[in-house]
Amino acid sequence: MVSLGVTLAYPLTGRAGVGAGALVAEAAVLVVLTAVTVRRSPARQAAVSALLSGSAVALVLLRAVWQGPPQLVVGACAAWALGAVAATGVGLYLRRLDDDRRRAIEEATRAQRLGLARDLHDFVAHDVNGMLVQAQAAQVVAGELPEPVADALRRIEDAGQRALASLDRTVHALGERGPGIEGLARLADAFSPDVRVELAVAPGLDLRQEVSSVAYRVVTEALTNVRRHAPRATMVVVEIGEEGGVLRVRVEDDGGGSSPSTRIGGFGLSGLGALLEARGGSLTAGPHGRGWRLVTEIPA
Repeated sequence: MVSLGVTLAYPLTGRAGVGAGALVAEAAVLVVLTAVTVRRSPARQAAVSALLSGSAVALVLLRAVWQGPPQLVVGACAAWALGAVAATGVGLYLRRLDDDRRRAIEEATRAQRLGLARDLHDFVAHDVNGMLVQAQAAQVVAGELPEPVADALRRIEDAGQRALASLDRTVHALGERGPGIEGLARLADAFSPDVRVELAVAPGLDLRQEVSSVAYRVVTEALTNVRRHAPRATMVVVEIGEEGGVLRVRVEDDGGGSSPSTRIGGFGLSGLGALLEARGGSLTAGPHGRGWRLVTEIPA
C-alpha cells in the first residue's frame, strides 16, 4: 500500500525520475513479499495481498518513465508485471508442496492410528476379555467361596469390564469413528444433575469427522476438569462456532476456587494442547471471572 501510494503521488512531486538502483531494490522486496504471502497466508488474504503487491511491482516503474510516451510506459509496466506473476507462481507452487506434505503426514499418522487400533482390538482386548471370562467362570463353578475371595473375583470382573470399555473407546478414537459434535447434546444432558450445561453450537456446521471428534474430545476434557476441580460449579457454558476456516470451542464454568495448577496439573490438557498444536490449532485455559475458561481453535 505504501509503495502504491508513493507511485501514484510521484507525478505530483514534479520530479523527473528516480534512480534505477532504488527501483530495482524496492521491486525485489515486493516480489519476495508476494511469493511469501501467497505461500503462507490464508487463501483470501493471499489473493488480496498478491494483487496489491503485484500491482505495486508493475507500477513502480512509473516513477522513472511517467513522462515518456504512453506506449513506453505501458510496455515497461507490463514487463515489470511479469516479475509479480512469476513470484505468484512460485508462491503457489510452494503452497502446493506444503499442502502435499501436510496431507502425507496426516495420512501416515492416520495409518499409524489405525494399525494401533487393530492391535488393541485383536490382541489386547482379546487377552483382557479372556481374563474377564475366567474371573466370571470362577465365581460360577466354585460354589460357596470365602467372602474375601468372592469379593476379589468381583473386583477383578469389574476392573475387566472397565478396561474393555476403555479399550473400546480408545479403538474408536484411534479409528476416527468416535463421537463428534452431534453427541454433545447427550453428553451435556448426562453430565451432572447439579450442574446446568448450556450448549450453543452454530447451525449449519459441516465438519470433517476428524475435526468433529477433536471438538468432542475438547468438550469432554473440559467437563471432566469441571467435575474434578470445580465441585462448586453450578453452570457450564459450551459454545462452538466456525469463522475463517477455524473451529472455535469455548467452555466456561463458574466453579471458582481453583488455581491454575489444579486445573492443568494432569496430562489431559497438556496432551490435548499438544494434539491441537500438531494439527495447527491452539489451546488456552485460565481463570475467568468466577470460574475457569478454556478456548481452543481447530483448523476446520
